[in-house]
Amino acid sequence: MKKSVFVAHVARVRNANDVQLVLDTLMQDKKIAQATHNILAYRVRLENGSISQDNDDDGETAAGKRLGHLLQLLDIADIMVVVTRWYGGVHLGPDRFKLINNAARQALESGGFIGN
Repeated sequence: MKKSVFVAHVARVRNANDVQLVLDTLMQDKKIAQATHNILAYRVRLENGSISQDNDDDGETAAGKRLGHLLQLLDIADIMVVVTRWYGGVHLGPDRFKLINNAARQALESGGFIGN
């Protein structure tokens, strides 16, 4: 039985252009570009102090929104997270959301963006 693999990538960003630059850089890695899903969420603090945020499921229904919600709960900004999933042939159901969020949280912790 094959298993899905989840890997998270985290970067500091200041605006949507930064998000696209980081995403373009990640997609230069053929393994990442050919993954089943690259789920994205970001939050940036604007000059007026408000938060701009967005997400992309990349075909993994509701995953981007849930990843964005994690960033909201952690109350962090000027950050983007991409969780890459390589589908392993087994449907994970709702458990996939836990795996996606766990990968993101671990990357945020190891990068020093949040405490553990």
